[in-house]
Amino acid sequence: MKKENLNFPSIDGYVKPGFEKVKSEFIKNFEKRGELGAACCIYLKGEKVVDLWGGFKNHQTKELWEKDTMVTVFSSTKGFSALAIALAHSKGYFGYDEKVSTYWEEFGQNGKEDITIRQLLNHQAGLSTIKDLPIYEISDFDTRNIIEEMEIKRPAWNPGAKHGYHCWTIGWLMSELIKRTDPQNRSLRDFFREEIAEPLEAEFYIGLPESIDHSRVSTIKGISSVFDLFKNFRSFPKSLLFAFMNPKSLTSKSMVDSKNLLAHSNFNTKEMRQIEFPSGNGIGLVRDMAKIYSEFSNGAISLELDPDTFEELKKNPEPTINGYRDVVQTVDTSFHVGFFKPLETGSNYGNTQCFGHPGAGGSFCFADPDNKVGFAYAMTKVGMYMFDDPREIALRNAFYDCI
Repeated sequence: MKKENLNFPSIDGYVKPGFEKVKSEFIKNFEKRGELGAACCIYLKGEKVVDLWGGFKNHQTKELWEKDTMVTVFSSTKGFSALAIALAHSKGYFGYDEKVSTYWEEFGQNGKEDITIRQLLNHQAGLSTIKDLPIYEISDFDTRNIIEEMEIKRPAWNPGAKHGYHCWTIGWLMSELIKRTDPQNRSLRDFFREEIAEPLEAEFYIGLPESIDHSRVSTIKGISSVFDLFKNFRSFPKSLLFAFMNPKSLTSKSMVDSKNLLAHSNFNTKEMRQIEFPSGNGIGLVRDMAKIYSEFSNGAISLELDPDTFEELKKNPEPTINGYRDVVQTVDTSFHVGFFKPLETGSNYGNTQCFGHPGAGGSFCFADPDNKVGFAYAMTKVGMYMFDDPREIALRNAFYDCI
């Protein structure tokens, strides 16, 4: 694709004939929606039909986004962690309806004895809070340094009665579940690399290896504090905004750490990039994120995913007795075996079979088995939406219009 003569850094990449509308919306993101640097890749029936990138890799130095630029995707990492969980389930390591304590004995204390793996993955375990954890420096977010605290942690609500986004804790729990059930006792980062990334020849890491040149990773431009939310309050549900500001709320206790170590700027540090933090520090090539989800949208046959596991991923989740209201995010959300699922009263993306996960600031990666789609979008400028960022929606809607 020829570079565009626009008032912002050029757009590069490729769209297959018939998908020009996606390119048009990608350009509009820079022209009208404040995009600084981003990439979008989409596979359809195993074919890469969109592969776009543009803008700045680093908004401070004005280095341009290049073909091999990688990006941090925050909570979109959870989707890739859930893919690892799905593959472990497919291998027969555990059943979704078995108790976590069956495989992880130390977990079964302080009211957690009967929590099932399904409840854990569906954000129903009541283990969302982080302000009560001894987290004083970035290294404390590494799974191996915090997991003993999760073992003695007491649920904030009766497990299974309701659900609330386990924003930062779910990744640690998924990683330890894999470690306790994998015959090789691998961590999630190692399991994902060896069982998914390497077989698919895809660059996506949950903890960046020492061998990777950090100059390839784009620089995130985020907000400096939770108080900046007020500057963009129109994009946030009022209930969520005020819950953020109340230090005693479940929202604040679950999503804001006491030392502000989870500030967006810290995700640009080498230390944060390299730890195993399966809830939020995934880094990779956007085209490879789409490639991975494309494989799973087609049943992950090359990875020998069990058909029964694949069918489970496509299912609609059942609401708790509290319905779909998320007691942490204060809006309706839907989670199923680790994935963020479409919901009519929430983020109604794609169709009911879709599974994936959005990330803070606007990133989103998902599989659409009905249409055999692998979709990925990620950016450097953090937006003010928990999900359904206007930049991502524009690209997603344009694609579905094309098919």
